[in-house]
Amino acid sequence: MKLLMLQDAPAVAGADTVVPEELQKVDSIHATVTDSLKNLQLTDLADVVTGKNTIVKDAFTGLFDLCVQFLPKLVACIIVLWIGFKLVKLLKKAMNKMFDKQNFEPSLRSFLLSFVDVLLKVLIIIMAMDIIGIKATSFIAIIGAAGLAVGMAMQGTLQNFAGGVIILIMKPFRVGDYISGGGHEGTVEEIKIFSTILLTLDNKTVIVPNTELATSSLTNYSKQPIRRVDVNCGIAYGMSVDKAREVMINLANSDSRVVKDPAPMVVVTNLNNSSVDLQLRAWCKTEDYWGVLGFLTENVYNEFGKNGVEIPFPQMTVHMAKE
Repeated sequence: MKLLMLQDAPAVAGADTVVPEELQKVDSIHATVTDSLKNLQLTDLADVVTGKNTIVKDAFTGLFDLCVQFLPKLVACIIVLWIGFKLVKLLKKAMNKMFDKQNFEPSLRSFLLSFVDVLLKVLIIIMAMDIIGIKATSFIAIIGAAGLAVGMAMQGTLQNFAGGVIILIMKPFRVGDYISGGGHEGTVEEIKIFSTILLTLDNKTVIVPNTELATSSLTNYSKQPIRRVDVNCGIAYGMSVDKAREVMINLANSDSRVVKDPAPMVVVTNLNNSSVDLQLRAWCKTEDYWGVLGFLTENVYNEFGKNGVEIPFPQMTVHMAKE
């Protein structure tokens, strides 16, 4: 009896009972679902299946037409990319073989191969984009504008780059050559795209921008197989030039590093205030130049002393006036 009274209590209370908000939301959803199921007609599903309702049919038809139109372009795009990349690979192999035959510098070879690879692949991608309907005009314009801006910002660097390419292609000097240019002198240690590294005789490393070596006068002391060694000295007035010449030529012939053809020779270069200036000209291999120069310069002095040839020093005669 107590249980029945508790169950019937809300009915008796009526309007005085407050229903929680969560229960009201659940009842609303339940009512909505119930109404939808009551209004659902089996004929609606039948129309979709039989084709009388064309909404789904039109959607599938449009998707099919889009696939039919786009698929050939997509296939053509993939074919162009595949064939294009294959051709780029074959071209790089052909360039590698050509570089091997012409003994291209490794730094220039790697740069040219990378540059050609990137450039051709970008062009192929632009062609593929155009096939599938993506207009590349704006894309090319953006690349051009960006390239112009970068070029103006890196003007000096690009000049050095161009100079490096010219040096590596024209080869006015190689690694190991002794050169003078751009206000510097030394042995070439390394040729880079933007700069050339020189090692001076006193073991200093000098980094020279390539634009200075490519656009100004340059002397390559190692280009030729043989080089002339010039030794300058002076003898006193009254000494025999023929005797001094004989001593110097005999000295040059005594050094096996001095070549016989052209033969060594001695010439008078100047009649100075206190000396007759002579120059010994001997030829040797380029790699022997510094050794031969040091040997001849030192021993000219020694041989002149042994043979009684006087080497004068600057002197001035002063005459005192008598009162």
